[in-house]
Amino acid sequence: MKKLENTIENIRIDTAITELSPEYDLNFTRSKIQKMIENGKIKVNSKTVKSSYKLKAGDIIEIDKKEDDDKNILPEKIDLDVVYEDDYLLLINKQKGILTHPTPLNKTGTLVNALLYYGCALSDIQGQERRGIIHRLDKNTSGLILIAKTNEAHLNLQEQIQTKTAKRKYLAVVHGIIEEDNGVIDKPLVHYMQKTVKMNIAKENEGLKAVTIYGVLERFEDLTLLEVELKTGRTHQIRCHMSSINHPVYGDTLYGAKGFRSKINLKTTEQLLMSYYIKFTHPKTGDIMEFKLDENRYDKDFKKFFTTVRKQ
Repeated sequence: MKKLENTIENIRIDTAITELSPEYDLNFTRSKIQKMIENGKIKVNSKTVKSSYKLKAGDIIEIDKKEDDDKNILPEKIDLDVVYEDDYLLLINKQKGILTHPTPLNKTGTLVNALLYYGCALSDIQGQERRGIIHRLDKNTSGLILIAKTNEAHLNLQEQIQTKTAKRKYLAVVHGIIEEDNGVIDKPLVHYMQKTVKMNIAKENEGLKAVTIYGVLERFEDLTLLEVELKTGRTHQIRCHMSSINHPVYGDTLYGAKGFRSKINLKTTEQLLMSYYIKFTHPKTGDIMEFKLDENRYDKDFKKFFTTVRKQ
């Protein structure tokens, strides 16, 4: 248990600890701090608080850095498609069907389990359950995902992701024909129900700001292939936004695809959505790194989709 005496007034506790983190050699990210507050690992004056709690003069912050024994994540032999690797980072082409990191209900079969078996160094500032994880992809969204090997690289790359100086682009197949060649969806998002993963469009002046930019790559008989870029990184952002304009991602049963029929009639493992392009600055060398998946590295559902539409 680490105690910090703090005299910063009227500052959110998560913000204050983030700023104090280097001074006390904590190396915590803000998301890690918020999770610890939620789990009661960070208290003020021996009482649990919310991340939005604003500190008062004389408050004592208590931080429990111990990892719970039952949260140890075990290595698992799961195939990894390594696109790039050096001493500071990995770039993985994540397959469909696996979570990025363990959750309270799923401790096995995740990308983190696979990385631990792979045996390389991994950053640990987000805790055992998120070793190396800088950003995430949904379970049934495939494609490029950055992994940090060192804490220094993690913080650098995470800042690039959060500030959008790192560029990520997705391929998405959506139901219906989108007539305009380009579009922007600017709609705030909120969790559909408390503590559920599904997102919904928020009421005006509520929720989290979310902006999605898309461009049409190709139109088919009753489907549209899009290139999508996120200006914000919210949970299920592309999926919820496309559904909100009546063009849900093909196969995405959570966001309304069950209500649509396509003449292609292709069976897929949920959504046809893939992170296929990334550009970032190397955290050590400063070099510009740019990667785009070749078609032979697309997931099985995207391969089946292109094979099917090209035969027609």
